[in-house]
Amino acid sequence: MQTNSNHDLDRLNHAPDKCDTALLLIDVINDLEFDGGEKLLTQALSMAAALSKLKVRAKAAGIPAIYANDNFGRWRSDFPRLVQYCLGQEIRGKPIVAQLAPDPDDYFVLKPKHSAFYQTNLDILLNYLGVRTLILTGMAVDICVLFTANDAYMRDLHLIVPPDCVASERAEQNRLVLKLMQRVLKAEITPSRKIRFNPQPKLRRGAHPPRKKATREQTGQRLGKLP
Repeated sequence: MQTNSNHDLDRLNHAPDKCDTALLLIDVINDLEFDGGEKLLTQALSMAAALSKLKVRAKAAGIPAIYANDNFGRWRSDFPRLVQYCLGQEIRGKPIVAQLAPDPDDYFVLKPKHSAFYQTNLDILLNYLGVRTLILTGMAVDICVLFTANDAYMRDLHLIVPPDCVASERAEQNRLVLKLMQRVLKAEITPSRKIRFNPQPKLRRGAHPPRKKATREQTGQRLGKLP
């Protein structure tokens, strides 16, 4: 019998979750030890608080979280080691990482360049999960988040970008890039508190979960009216 089931595509169970929507956290595991890092930290502190709350709500609804992170250019790094390093004393980015440290059941990809799609397994992971909508978060919104959004749009993925869950060195950069994403990439620019998740039903043992999906509260709010 022929079938197009995502479970058949993922016979080795690389991605046990099935969901129409995923939360993508870009470069939040970051030491911020670079020129401009201090300015970015100032903007990212409020982002981390909002994103932490969003992640808790998303995971409670069965929405998987995926970390897409630079490998700091060393090519010998692994993700747990990066987290441990960024939580060390005297690391500028520690306050951000402490709020957004990954859970054991989160997914992650290490990226060599700006986009989370370039030369990574993100495409395969999203296909296994059955994702059609990406909630893009992280930093910096005018570099890695934007490059990732462009590549996601080219793959016909629907984009939701909560402005309180992205950061760059200057608030004005955020506004300009968010307007660009809204106009060119057809992204929904929606505050995290307005994102609603369909609850996940309880399943009997061995049953496959149905696809879950994020929805946006219909407020009619446009980017120009956002605080």
